[in-house]
Amino acid sequence: MRVIVSLPGETDYDVRIGSGSLDELGSALRRVPGLAETPQLLVITDENVERLYLSRAMAALADGGFAASSLVVPAGEGAKSVEVAGEVWDAMAGLGLTRDCAVIALGGGVVGDLTGFVGSTFMRGIRVIQVPTTLLSMVDSSVGGKTAVNLEAGKNLVGTFCQPTVVCADISTLATLDEREWTCGLAEAAKSAIIGSDDFFFWMVEHATGIFAREEDLVAELIKRCIVFKAGVVAQDKTESQGVRECLNYGHTLAHAIETLAGYGTYSHGAAVAEGMRFAAFLSQGLVGCEPDLVEAQGALLDELGLPPLGWRADAQDILAAMKHDKKARGKNVRFVCIRDVGAWELVSVDDETLLEALDAYFA
Repeated sequence: MRVIVSLPGETDYDVRIGSGSLDELGSALRRVPGLAETPQLLVITDENVERLYLSRAMAALADGGFAASSLVVPAGEGAKSVEVAGEVWDAMAGLGLTRDCAVIALGGGVVGDLTGFVGSTFMRGIRVIQVPTTLLSMVDSSVGGKTAVNLEAGKNLVGTFCQPTVVCADISTLATLDEREWTCGLAEAAKSAIIGSDDFFFWMVEHATGIFAREEDLVAELIKRCIVFKAGVVAQDKTESQGVRECLNYGHTLAHAIETLAGYGTYSHGAAVAEGMRFAAFLSQGLVGCEPDLVEAQGALLDELGLPPLGWRADAQDILAAMKHDKKARGKNVRFVCIRDVGAWELVSVDDETLLEALDAYFA
């Protein structure tokens, strides 16, 4: 499958979805305008992906006639830091990368975010190629151009907008994901479905069992639907300045607070997002008139996708403080993406008293 992402003021780029495409990476990049003459590529991956797919990627690039080096960073959310970014910048300089070179993110969302960030800032920006190997990165983070690293104060607080040159998603790499990582991607897909359209949401409800079981045709279709939806949103609001792209943060306001308070990695990003979706739907009932039936339907879908409630608890004041450090906060109130119905959302500024009451009621 091939999806073309077309954004105002940007060069169109392809998202290619298939099985076994990692072994054809070099020949695929040869066909991308402007990449064939690239003097050097740098593949950035993590320790987990290194042992699974790095040798295949490097062999494919060599077969395509590319000069390529590789750099391995630690696995996990801790690699999304200013310190690791600095080490990568130093390595890029040591390799003699120039502005006509490119970096390749081989891995999941952490590798993709880190690589996009260092690529977009090294020499004020070199080309970035995304080769996602997790469901989460395929359905969400590899497309749209957001890059970031974390600070102690919160997740993704330092970043850029940098569209990739091309995205190559080999769905055969999903076979090695454990259940934690698999459901992580399913949470983001469910998010896209519920804020996307009736067609998407009810298709996902109908096929949830097969999707959870990793049926290849359904997974490929799921990835395509997510990318088409996200590309459409990003095309309307490339840098999240018009308020449209903020719908993609549905469930993320509480999710980022959970990750901050519980410690990065305690829960998967997807599990935190699923909990955030449950709370956002709960909050939406009082704020925008979301029907209880939709709250239940969303909860049932998350349950079927292997994303039950976390059972996590924290003091409401601590959660509120963490939310106010989120990059989406504006002024003194926390803003939430709320849902009125499937495909109908609203960005709501919530005062502290209302939010504290809702948090107490939800966790009770």
